[in-house]
Amino acid sequence: MSGDPPFDRMLDELARCVLGHVGYHSSAIDALTGELGAALTERAASGGRRCEVRFLARAGALEIVVAAAGRPDWRTTWPLPAS
Repeated sequence: MSGDPPFDRMLDELARCVLGHVGYHSSAIDALTGELGAALTERAASGGRRCEVRFLARAGALEIVVAAAGRPDWRTTWPLPAS
């Protein structure tokens, strides 16, 4: 998916909406979408055109997972913002 500009923009917009809905500030949203974009770009560069992206909220944290066949999953975990 990464590497195709329409999909890159769509995923960036989706991630920003999800993160904003959860309550992250813009600086955290920028950091998280940057990490996510880098993980997808790395997988596309190594031939991983199909990726699965998951957003998991549990135990006071948000975990973002990028899975691509033949590659270890990329993960980042951030504490959920205080309400």
